[in-house]
Amino acid sequence: MTQAPRRLPAEWLDEAPLGSLLAVLDSAGEEARVVGGAVRNALLGLPLGDIDIATTALPAEVMRRAQAAGFKAVATGIEHGTVTVVAGQRPFEVTTLREDVETFGRHAKVAFGRDWRRDAERRDFTINALSLSRDSAVHDYVGGLADIDARRVRFIGDPARRIAEDYLRILRFFRFHAAYGQGAPDPEGLAACIAARVGLDGLSRERIRMELMQLLVAGRATPTLATMAEAGLLEQVLGAVPLIASFANLVKLESKLAIMPDAVRRLAALAVSVSEDAERLRERLRLANAEHEQLMSMAERWWSISAETSEHAARELLYRLGRERFLDRVLLAWSRSLDAVTHEGWRALATLPQRWSVPAFPLKAADLLARGVAKGPRLGAALAAAEDAWIAADFPLDSAAVNAIADAVARAE
Repeated sequence: MTQAPRRLPAEWLDEAPLGSLLAVLDSAGEEARVVGGAVRNALLGLPLGDIDIATTALPAEVMRRAQAAGFKAVATGIEHGTVTVVAGQRPFEVTTLREDVETFGRHAKVAFGRDWRRDAERRDFTINALSLSRDSAVHDYVGGLADIDARRVRFIGDPARRIAEDYLRILRFFRFHAAYGQGAPDPEGLAACIAARVGLDGLSRERIRMELMQLLVAGRATPTLATMAEAGLLEQVLGAVPLIASFANLVKLESKLAIMPDAVRRLAALAVSVSEDAERLRERLRLANAEHEQLMSMAERWWSISAETSEHAARELLYRLGRERFLDRVLLAWSRSLDAVTHEGWRALATLPQRWSVPAFPLKAADLLARGVAKGPRLGAALAAAEDAWIAADFPLDSAAVNAIADAVARAE
């Protein structure tokens, strides 16, 4: 399905270093175009992101031309036809046109070619198969432009075949729909994903994590996750029933409070109620240590926080947790309450870090040693007792109050 080329105002094609690199590759009998996500995003008016290039030139020729022009060329995936060219300190992936000879999952046997249509037809979704030549013409061989206009994510050709080539495309289908689609997902694609969902069980946890985390922060994550839940796919990924209402509420809170979306915070809202949930997700998704720790912190007694939490109790929690962990836990509790996003009590809690600067505990071990407290375990216990007393007194910083706390703790020893 070839459409007449659409012209895309793209002054960035001529800007250095991309313009210089394209001039090197798109000459002397070879053709080079920008492909994939950058073209899609340019048509949608979104930031370009990484810019990938496809070319008729073989990898060895790409390296020769790049190096002759003074660019650095690294054979990062040369067996698949990919060379990373560093131009102006910016990396560009340059890949020779390919066509499938045999397809068996991710390890398809490919051959290099010079046919732009065949190269486009082996990609996943129509909106990702567009290419842009130096004259600003958009080349479409699979109906991607119509799908861009309709904000529709659609598999190229037979959805079942595309999915069988790589079952991660099930999650990519939903992730791209959440980021670029509108309305309900493409019905043929959705049906194929449901039919092939057992294939998710054979994927590496790292690959599943990568797709899921990007999906969680996409613009239409909430309705997309709801569709996945209805289809039974989300429970399969998470290993538990998803909490869609909590997730939806958290998204609304982030927007209302102008807080940047956080994938791990959203994962907690979707799937964490107790610490065992955090442990399960660490294993299922191969989470990084920092991600697991964030989930564990959110799981700890989030239910004890409410809109009626006193200012003092909130300050103590903020002092002990730190700004980010405090906000995570408050937002999780708020997302599971019955209160509206405009509730003033919750807003006061969530904005506490903006209104109150956490003070440093003013006493040191030396202060208690000077008052006769012996070194060793008793000193540590006394210092902890002093900190508790200081917190109970609402974090005083005047010397009289601080000295009184130190004196009282020393006498107790």
